[in-house]
Amino acid sequence: MKDSEFKKYQSPLSSRYSSPEMLYNFSDEYRFRTHRRIWIALAEAERELGLDIKQKQIDEMKRRQDDINYKVIADWEARTNHDIMAHIKAFGEQCPAAKPIIHLGATSALITDNADLIIYKNALNIIEAKLVKAIKTLSEFAKKYQDLPCCGFTHFQPALLTTVGKRACLWLQDLVEDYKNLAHLKANIKILGAKGAIGTQASFLSLFNGNHKKVDSLDKLFAAKLGFSKTYPITGQVYPRKLDYQILSLLSGIAQSAHKFSQDLRLLQGLGELEEPFGKEQVGSSAMPYKRNPVMSERITSLSRFVILLPNNMAFTHAGQWLERSLDDSANRRISIPESFLGTDAILKYYDRIAADITVYHNAIKKRVDTELPFMVTEELIMRAVQLGGDRQELHQRIRQHSMEVINNIKHGKENDLIRRIESDIIFAEAAPFLKDMLVPDKYIGMSVIQVQNFLKTEVAPIIKRQ
Repeated sequence: MKDSEFKKYQSPLSSRYSSPEMLYNFSDEYRFRTHRRIWIALAEAERELGLDIKQKQIDEMKRRQDDINYKVIADWEARTNHDIMAHIKAFGEQCPAAKPIIHLGATSALITDNADLIIYKNALNIIEAKLVKAIKTLSEFAKKYQDLPCCGFTHFQPALLTTVGKRACLWLQDLVEDYKNLAHLKANIKILGAKGAIGTQASFLSLFNGNHKKVDSLDKLFAAKLGFSKTYPITGQVYPRKLDYQILSLLSGIAQSAHKFSQDLRLLQGLGELEEPFGKEQVGSSAMPYKRNPVMSERITSLSRFVILLPNNMAFTHAGQWLERSLDDSANRRISIPESFLGTDAILKYYDRIAADITVYHNAIKKRVDTELPFMVTEELIMRAVQLGGDRQELHQRIRQHSMEVINNIKHGKENDLIRRIESDIIFAEAAPFLKDMLVPDKYIGMSVIQVQNFLKTEVAPIIKRQ
């Protein structure tokens, strides 16, 4: 980086977090090339439908499509104060033969909005690939630890046993739902097409001398050349900004899923059961050399909060559009939409990196299970004691008394001696011999293993197979 670059603001999403492919997708170069691709597609479609456009004009445009004359564009924009006119002028200088037909029948929004949708569709493809990669990586973790018993929590208080793999499937299921939403959005995404200045297609109707069928054909042919099978049947000057809200809501959903994953992992790392990757030379704290802070999980949590909040920008933007079009959406969209994609891209990058290398501390997990398991067997113990002639209410009250005392002792640093207390209590004399067989963690994980296996087979495997 040049020294001068340190003297102006750089977005952390571009300098620290996001991937090169997503950064390029939202770069000026890719956008400018897309603009020219749209002008070429429009000219080709118009020529194929009978307008007087020569093949040599189109060939000239194609030859200069990727040869972006940045300085000329900047000079023209300074003079015209209009970005698309600056691009038309600059492209025309490079393509003198094609200059008369560049932008024929179009308005600026035809270029910018169709370009936006091409860029967003490509960005969704990048997100999809990274989402599937994270799903695959996490599914491998879930499968590996599907039968490892661990303590489940409600209210962050010990509850019943689950398995490490079953818990991972809670995170994984969120990603699967995100994938389904993404697939639905991609399958139904439309492009603006060739709609003219306020969406009436009047300019194209004039070009084709009132031939409605050719105007309809132009809209479809133009869209197909840009890789879309559908156009919006009704628009103002721009495509409906409701789509922007739908896109950012999807990305917000992915961020929500990642936030829960990273937050849960931070809790479990604090308990000493799981740990995110930590490099050999990584420094946890400048003051406390022993620290192994979950910095990647915290980074996901932080980025996720940012992405989760962004759909509100698009909600107000769509709601605030005036009649056929107003430009108060422009500056907001230039910031909010790219940064939502860049943020989600970074989130998924870190998600996959963590999921690929989570350390599982078996002894710490077992210690907590051993501590909590005595409480969990008490229901089965009561039922066995009743079968042997005991009074259910008296048994329940006695277990409660012992449990409250033991819990208090544990909070003061003592061991869990609930089983010893029960074995010494005359009321449980008949049932106590069965305690040893009850104290097996696998008895208390329910259908966790079967649930994991079924979920990975029916929900996850088809997603991975499609890629």
